[in-house]
Amino acid sequence: MELSGKTALLTGATGGLGRAIAAALAERGAQLLLSGRSAADLEALAAELPGIGHRAVPADLAEPGAAEALAAKAGDVDILVANAGLPGSGRLADFTPEQVTRALRVNLEAPMLGAQALYPAMVERGSGHLVFIASLAGKAPSPRSSLYNATKFGLRGFALALRADLGPKGVGVSLISPGFIRDAGMFADAGASSAGLGTGRPEQVGEAVVGAIERDRAEVTVGPLRQRALAHFSLAAPALSVRIQSGSAGQKAAKAIAEGHPEDKR
Repeated sequence: MELSGKTALLTGATGGLGRAIAAALAERGAQLLLSGRSAADLEALAAELPGIGHRAVPADLAEPGAAEALAAKAGDVDILVANAGLPGSGRLADFTPEQVTRALRVNLEAPMLGAQALYPAMVERGSGHLVFIASLAGKAPSPRSSLYNATKFGLRGFALALRADLGPKGVGVSLISPGFIRDAGMFADAGASSAGLGTGRPEQVGEAVVGAIERDRAEVTVGPLRQRALAHFSLAAPALSVRIQSGSAGQKAAKAIAEGHPEDKR
């Protein structure tokens, strides 16, 4: 799909990855509907981006009904980039049922309901694209991440199956799976170590999004080769992968991420 002149709804726009994605889309000539919780931050981002016509559409996707309301506000868009997400980091026993529901709503339910509301108009036009920002955590389980892993495994399955349904109707569906990203995102926000596996850049995530849309790619992984290889290995040998991830380096990184996101427990 050619991005110039297209309208794209981007959730989680003011986070570090969201900003990189917004910049990449705007540079290709897309007009952006920027969504997040802070109207002021969204307005500031809209003013910074190249191009004209970008606007803020505030929403708190942790609230019931917010995804459907956002889709209704956005109207007919050519592209959805579902980027909003919560870390969901920590042992399952550390979460209340309400906190579990919140993580599931933001990371999995909101992308699903947003897509459900927006894709019929795309099918009618015979053109459109849905992009879901997942994670290598959707392929490789890790300690203290059962809730987060569940949402990303689920999002990966949803996106790839939806691609099978919508591809014949002219609507593309892509999955972007970043690993550890420096300077932005949940890993960087927690100040965690990559345990010697290296890191990717936020700009690579933005490039992956626009590349997936332009070339209708099913899945793009972002990260150093070692990270990507270990994630693919995990799919083939999950039991061994769990043992490796549960070693001291994996436990240390998992603890740092969980402790670096106390907002998960609010």
